[in-house]
Amino acid sequence: MDIKTEAEQARLASIKLASTSTEERNRALIAIAGALKEEAASIDAANKADLDAAESSGLATPLLKRLKFDDAKRIDCVDGIESLVSITDPLGVVHKRTELYPGLELTRVACPIGVVGIIFESRPDALVQISTLSLKSGNGCLLKGGSEARHTNRRLFEIISEAASSAGMPDGWIQLLETRDDVSAMLELDEYIDLLIPRGSNEFVRYIMDNTRISVMGHADGICHVYIDKELNIDMALNIVEDSKCQYPAVCNAVETLLVHKDIAKDFLPDMRKRLHMGRGVELRGCERTCAIIECLPAEESDWKEEYLDTILAIKIVDSIEEAITHINRYGSGHTDAIVTSNEKAAEVFLNTVDSADVFWNCSTRFADGFRFGLGAEVGISTSKLHARGPVGLDGMMSYKWQLRGSGQTVAPFADGHMKFTHVEKDL
Repeated sequence: MDIKTEAEQARLASIKLASTSTEERNRALIAIAGALKEEAASIDAANKADLDAAESSGLATPLLKRLKFDDAKRIDCVDGIESLVSITDPLGVVHKRTELYPGLELTRVACPIGVVGIIFESRPDALVQISTLSLKSGNGCLLKGGSEARHTNRRLFEIISEAASSAGMPDGWIQLLETRDDVSAMLELDEYIDLLIPRGSNEFVRYIMDNTRISVMGHADGICHVYIDKELNIDMALNIVEDSKCQYPAVCNAVETLLVHKDIAKDFLPDMRKRLHMGRGVELRGCERTCAIIECLPAEESDWKEEYLDTILAIKIVDSIEEAITHINRYGSGHTDAIVTSNEKAAEVFLNTVDSADVFWNCSTRFADGFRFGLGAEVGISTSKLHARGPVGLDGMMSYKWQLRGSGQTVAPFADGHMKFTHVEKDL
């Protein structure tokens, strides 16, 4: 079957999916969660085949970590699906109701986007998150994962599509694309695909944007910062920095640059080096002033623009919170940035002036996640400022339509002034 036929099937299935009930879609999600538990052995076998091939080909360590789909990741996926089931159905929610004139009522109602095409990297768990979010929100989806995860993605796709079909969902709502040529072909299918969400490098996302008429949503790099203010609890700051860097370094919400106020640097940096470098094996790269306080590699200008996705941390000493904010807004990717401070006024300045999708106070950057935000899961993180921003969960998978209910009204009497609109807002 060619990709155009698959996209046509997804389009037709999405229309049927949008008319299913909350109970029907939740029943399918429960079936998928159960199937993932039951098929643990076959998933492990598929993932082992991918990992063995990737190791033989010399795949980079951060990508190998993303590729691994172990028990912990499977449990996280199942937890995410069960959370999705408990979330209020977004379809058909009335956002606004207005009486234009007695007997003429306008409503704005949530509806699915339609068909979403997602191109993602070597994370098989992304396939589970994306497909189940699509199902809950009533969207068809075309999924293109990395070739390094071919066996795992195919097995997960089979499990999800079969479980959903057995629960009564329309066939074809989910499609798996497997070749590099499919990506180029997908970019031309604006007749069938309503939204593209690319997850990859900055160059890759830019390529997608420049070569399609389809709307594109997503983020490129995850250059995240933690700023250590001059007023703070050092132990808390150390815990936050360690978690932000080390809890899972190979993801887009891990911290890559640490900014430290000059007044606290001599007290904080030696303890930080002991905790991260000596305790966790993190390679430290510091500015000239940092190198004068602790032993570390000298940082280059390029380090402020780098998404390492590894146990590497760039460090810069700044003279003020204003300098920290300027640095973040210049070098950051608009993803997630955090301040550690006991000064509430400083925190509010940071929260309100850092131009990122997620801005945190006294907590790890790793909280930037759809499941942790209570969104059920996420299809990705958006750094754009239109439609959706931050972790994209169910709300980001929705659009809306205007529905007007009348009783024979025509425009002419309003146009010639014989009748006037009332525009009365009604309770929802």
